[in-house]
Amino acid sequence: MLSKTNSAGLIGIDGYKVCVEVDIGNGMPAFDVVGLPDTAVKESRERVRAALKNCGFKFPAKRITVNLAPANIKKAGAIYDLPICMGLLVSSEQLCADLGDFAFIGEIALSGELRPVEGALPMAISAYESGIKNIILPCSNAQEAAVVKDLNVYGATSLTDIVAHFTTENKLQKTEIDIDEIFKKQSETTLDFADVKGQENAKFALEIAAAGGHNCLLIGSPGSGKSMLSKRLPSILPSLSFEEALEVTKVHSIAGLIPSDTSLITTRPFRSPHHTISAVGLSGGGTFPRPGEISLAHNGVLFLDEFPEFRKDALEVLRQPLEDGVVTIARVNATLTYPSNTMLIAAMNPCKCGYYGDGTNRCTCSEGQIRQYLGKISGPLLDRIDLHIEVPAVKYDELTDREPAESSAEIKKRVECAREIQKERFKNDKGVYCNSQMTEKMVADYCALGEAEATVLKQAFDNLGLSARAHNRILKVARTIADLKESKDIKVEHLAQAIYFRSLDRKYW
Repeated sequence: MLSKTNSAGLIGIDGYKVCVEVDIGNGMPAFDVVGLPDTAVKESRERVRAALKNCGFKFPAKRITVNLAPANIKKAGAIYDLPICMGLLVSSEQLCADLGDFAFIGEIALSGELRPVEGALPMAISAYESGIKNIILPCSNAQEAAVVKDLNVYGATSLTDIVAHFTTENKLQKTEIDIDEIFKKQSETTLDFADVKGQENAKFALEIAAAGGHNCLLIGSPGSGKSMLSKRLPSILPSLSFEEALEVTKVHSIAGLIPSDTSLITTRPFRSPHHTISAVGLSGGGTFPRPGEISLAHNGVLFLDEFPEFRKDALEVLRQPLEDGVVTIARVNATLTYPSNTMLIAAMNPCKCGYYGDGTNRCTCSEGQIRQYLGKISGPLLDRIDLHIEVPAVKYDELTDREPAESSAEIKKRVECAREIQKERFKNDKGVYCNSQMTEKMVADYCALGEAEATVLKQAFDNLGLSARAHNRILKVARTIADLKESKDIKVEHLAQAIYFRSLDRKYW
């Protein structure tokens, strides 16, 4: 007898519908799984066999063929255990129920218990978009899948509970969540710019970065506060919208980083990998492609401390994602794309000993050593970083000053005001939400300069030897500064500040 059950699979951060066809026929006992299954899918034969027996069901001693359609896409993971089980029960006539409007996702233990899976949210979205109204999956994934509006989500703990749902009065409880309540309860960060003494110049530069979504490089001696400043950046970024939160949650769902009691990630991610990370760990990939740190920081901040200490190949792999906002991973079986709309915040010392240009401590590095240390960061990568900020050592008077500094909440208000200006500006430009995402044509349209401003920029371009990319970055930053000042036009002072924050690299390189 032939049966069909619905399930789902993953391609990148998106799901797709999978039809699990189970046929039980006469012949020598066998259990074959076809449809481009990987090793984990093939091993489901033994898990399903043991689970059925341990739950009191009969395992058919016949020729069993399982097809995972579409058969031209490789299937991975143990998520097909549950739909295969349900298909076997229907085909062997141990379960008489119409499963056509249900999707099943879940790994099954030998005892019949359901174990959580990765990627529940994007698979639930794909099930709903394909017309399925109900989905059954492990209890640990139910909150996550319930984010999908109008989809009936049922969490189960074991195979027997699911069978009872279709054959008895013991129905599974529908999982429901309140999206508005989740956003109200979003955790507030305890890190605040009010804790930072001094560094007003660096604070303003990070405010610009937050307002326009710009990448930053902080350069300063050890203990000057680079890490302290960077870790407080998320506290002034605009709150996540539902669409942004959904994208962030999908990426973390695929990576298996969502806690069982969390349905939606409502705070901007802050990722801070160690400098020993590999290029694959940073960009994503592997034999079974997974999102890297730059994708896990999507719609948030990727903080790279000790920037020159990262492997050169790892740093260079950032160039394309920073430019395009996506990471494309090509493999023999598939080409996957992960989002990487990320703010890069990097911190580094000005030299190997850390005290070049420091007014208090003496630098012990030679000129050649300084150039060698700073030369670890390539020019093309520097061109993709909009703001180069000098962070000097904090003076004693600033450290002991009891006057409270400006709080993150106050800075955030100005940032959100600037973002609203940009939102209105780009309302007709699909996929562009902040100044850092402007194309060359948009820069020409929205960053027009007067005669005096054009003269200032030309002098900077000639004297500093800036590249064409750096020229556009300066205009984008100047546009953001003008937005913060609520100025319709870019003025000389806005341009001068943008050039100042851009020219720092020329001081050393």
